[in-house]
Amino acid sequence: MSPLALSLVLVAAALHAWWNLVIKQAQADDRFVLLVALSILVLWAPVGVWVAWDSVPAWGWAQWVAVMASGCVHVVYFRCLLRGYRESDLTVVYPVARGTGPLLASAGAIVLLGEAITAFGAAGVLAITAGVFLVAGGPALWRATHDPARRERVRKGLAWGGATGVLICTYTLIDGYAVKVLLVSPLLVDYAGNLFRLPMLLPAALRHPDGIGVVWREKRRAILFVATVSPLAYILVLYAMRLAPLSHVAPAREVSMLFAAIVGGRLLGEGDRGPRIAGAACIALGVVALAS
Repeated sequence: MSPLALSLVLVAAALHAWWNLVIKQAQADDRFVLLVALSILVLWAPVGVWVAWDSVPAWGWAQWVAVMASGCVHVVYFRCLLRGYRESDLTVVYPVARGTGPLLASAGAIVLLGEAITAFGAAGVLAITAGVFLVAGGPALWRATHDPARRERVRKGLAWGGATGVLICTYTLIDGYAVKVLLVSPLLVDYAGNLFRLPMLLPAALRHPDGIGVVWREKRRAILFVATVSPLAYILVLYAMRLAPLSHVAPAREVSMLFAAIVGGRLLGEGDRGPRIAGAACIALGVVALAS
């Protein structure tokens, strides 16, 4: 992986962990997600329209299908993620989701896109896998299961995190194909995908229309932050996919768990900081192997 691609991934990882912390603290729901989507359309409109002006008229059916599919999968992903955050800890849901998703995407890129990975890179993937287990709590996950309430919380975190990871794999492969093969602008993959999410988000959010104004008044800073930072983080990753193999970029994103392990333990008081820092170190070593 080139230094530029790795730099893009590292910056994106820090931003990704940051906005995930914000939505965890905001206790986001469907109304929050809708307001984020609407804010993205407004905040990113000048750049989105400027890029789309020349690009979109040249799109064929494949580009439209890829962007619409990406938008739909992202909606389901976001709902899974938020449900997990409501029912479990950030430091269980986030590492499981961020671990399984990119690792599955890496395997999918090798199988479906014909990418190759070296033995050194494969060792990096194994180090990342071990790090994911440690960041998620490691042996402490099983030691805590004698407490029924804690066991149920961990179980839900693993289940929702795993489901979120499958969805991350799905949209990563779709979006990677869009930017690498169909040559869709990374910015338009995110912006147009967000536009197609709105019809899916509106019905659930509008069941309680009065609550939308309440959520905006109470959480508008968090909404505007996520609307600004989350697209930027993902656009950086998509540009990295153009510069390096998807099978390298996807697992390299796991360095975001280094930041999640620190902020989740320190700011959210979720405990088990030692194993999580050790896991983050394994992830960092794995990323170094992939970048070599």
